[in-house]
Amino acid sequence: MEKHGPLVWQTAHRLLGNYSDTADCFQDTFVCAVQVSRRQRVRNFPALLSRLATTRAIDQLRRRVRRPHTDTEPANWPAGPSCKADPAQQLQTAELAEKLRKAITYLPQQQAEVFCLRYLNDMSYRQIAKELDIKTSATGVLLHRARTKLRELLEKAAVT
Repeated sequence: MEKHGPLVWQTAHRLLGNYSDTADCFQDTFVCAVQVSRRQRVRNFPALLSRLATTRAIDQLRRRVRRPHTDTEPANWPAGPSCKADPAQQLQTAELAEKLRKAITYLPQQQAEVFCLRYLNDMSYRQIAKELDIKTSATGVLLHRARTKLRELLEKAAVT
């Protein structure tokens, strides 16, 4: 956890955007990693943890989008003021991030994983293909489909 904890936290927090959900995802990821390592030999722990954190975070996003909002939900405070962006820019960025989080929940699981591993974890097509046990060309196809669907969803959200 000491060595790979920051990677898992960053991966989950980029998707979830709040502390409590990220903490839950962080814990679930390491529990699952231990279970996987007991069943099979793990060649690349960072890749496994990135994938597990991404999958767990997407699942958590889907639950969040589907559950009714209540007044008891924890506040989603920003990490802190930025020296470079003005408040309007920060608000616009936060709104776009929340729309993207919601849109990702409407992607099929494998498309969401590929998109997040590529753009949030900066993994190459080859790394993603190896981790998901698919062909590199399939990675490209899934990524293209994910971007197309996200574009449609975000454009629809902008109209409404």
